[in-house]
Amino acid sequence: MAARILIVDDEPSILATMAPLLRARGYEVATATSGQGALDAVDRQPPQLVVLDLGLPDIDGVEVCRRLREGRAIPVLVLSARNAERDKVSALDAGADDYVTKPFGSEELLARVRAALRRSDSAPPVAGPIVRRDLTVDVDKRRVMRGAEELKLTPKEFELLVFLAQQPGRVRTRRAILNAIWGPGAMDQPEHLRVLVNSLRRKLEHDPAKPRYILTEPWVGYRFAEE
Repeated sequence: MAARILIVDDEPSILATMAPLLRARGYEVATATSGQGALDAVDRQPPQLVVLDLGLPDIDGVEVCRRLREGRAIPVLVLSARNAERDKVSALDAGADDYVTKPFGSEELLARVRAALRRSDSAPPVAGPIVRRDLTVDVDKRRVMRGAEELKLTPKEFELLVFLAQQPGRVRTRRAILNAIWGPGAMDQPEHLRVLVNSLRRKLEHDPAKPRYILTEPWVGYRFAEE
């Protein structure tokens, strides 16, 4: 069955370009021209991917992304003319999976779409619970417990935690993590990883400034602490 993609953009020229491009590759395409229209469309028929512009006429795209993430695991690919790092960080912090700056090449966009859909379809690399200190990661149920408290993680936060926790003590380079979580197209966007690590630490650590689980290896990457 063809993947359903929702394009959210108020520029007719973008819709007129992207919709035929994606349909020609076999995707089912729906469109919305406002933030509320996007939320309504997702409620009516959830897509496998949302391609979201930030400059919408009614609700800012970052807020739309945040609302889409509430109780849903639909990947969100932001497509925006805003190229400042703070805009990228805001979108990623709201739960976006990837960020493409306008103008964009059609092949790059298609590659990002394919990568987002592959990641959403793929299962985590391990099965069964991972127990580290007072932390339990139930991969099958996609639940994380710290003692008796359940932690609510986004899909990307969960992916990062599993990627690091399954091999405690092993240093994973930034490039390896970017490739595993976002795909090869994210190699030149380290802010993706910085935002994700910070958001995960805020939920995971008792004191994010003094992390016990996700440790930084300066100039190299990150590792999950050993016992």
